[in-house]
Amino acid sequence: MSGHSKWHSIRHKKGIVDVKRGKIFTKFIREITVAARMGDPDPAMNPRLRTAISAAKAVNMPKDNIDRAIKKGAGELDGSTFDEVMYEGYGPGGVAVLVESLTDNRNRTVADLRYIFSRNSGNLGEAGCVSWIFEKFGVISLDKNGTDEERLMEVALEAGAQDVKDEGASLDVLAEPSSFWAVREALEGAGFGITEAEVTMIPKTTVSLDGRDAEKMLRLMDSLEDNDDVQKVYANFDISEEIMEGIDL
Repeated sequence: MSGHSKWHSIRHKKGIVDVKRGKIFTKFIREITVAARMGDPDPAMNPRLRTAISAAKAVNMPKDNIDRAIKKGAGELDGSTFDEVMYEGYGPGGVAVLVESLTDNRNRTVADLRYIFSRNSGNLGEAGCVSWIFEKFGVISLDKNGTDEERLMEVALEAGAQDVKDEGASLDVLAEPSSFWAVREALEGAGFGITEAEVTMIPKTTVSLDGRDAEKMLRLMDSLEDNDDVQKVYANFDISEEIMEGIDL
């Protein structure tokens, strides 16, 4: 499991996600709005919108909030216009960091991100400095306990998945973004229970951290994700779950 995936699991265990649920709702509202604006407002015809709605429902976002966000994106309701911007930088120990943002003020966002990086022993870099380290994949996770691995592999590959990886407690099905929904629907149709599904950035290489660098890296992740303009943060660090659990954020 990549470092930032373990990071999100630890945050769930510590209840950090629940505490910041309001911010999470805000981020999903922005994503749904932009997805509806850039594509068809009908989720059946817009994979990005369908993915955003599914993720919002997973954190129990009210249906009214989702519907309003779609209407804003479709131009039926007034709302701010957000630009998609990807920022790149380095964290402690030379960790590569990608930051997906949706912002209505680029100057504010870049200033905020530069401050967050510098305060946490990192630095904001130029476009292209670390993006080459990452590849975009659809990742569908299932609880390893009780899952027929051979049957999972058969159904996943037949639906267009590229691989199935054993990540210890979970089994991760990897698919090209264009095949993500077809694979997900095939797995659901075959009766598999999905614990998490998203299109994400997976690093080709990782950087092992411990001690102070590990603590600084997790604080950088937390500070970046806490920023209202930031949607997702990807990083190629590898920190053991034991170290993560021992850091108080």
